[in-house]
Amino acid sequence: MTTSTAVYAAEPPERGSVSLDKLARRKHVRPIESADDLAQHDVFDTDEELDAFLAHVHASRHADLP
Repeated sequence: MTTSTAVYAAEPPERGSVSLDKLARRKHVRPIESADDLAQHDVFDTDEELDAFLAHVHASRHADLP
């Protein structure tokens, strides 16, 4: 017999889809308000990873501009 180390959520899972807002509240996630939020400890492993992400966001936001 094995022992389980599974962690159970405080609320039972819902059947069907769950809104993004409800899921974010459950996970205690807050929206990103600035690039400084992304620079917080433990969001990215390295500065290079953060730089690559920001370059990707910049390129994707400006891809459709004339």
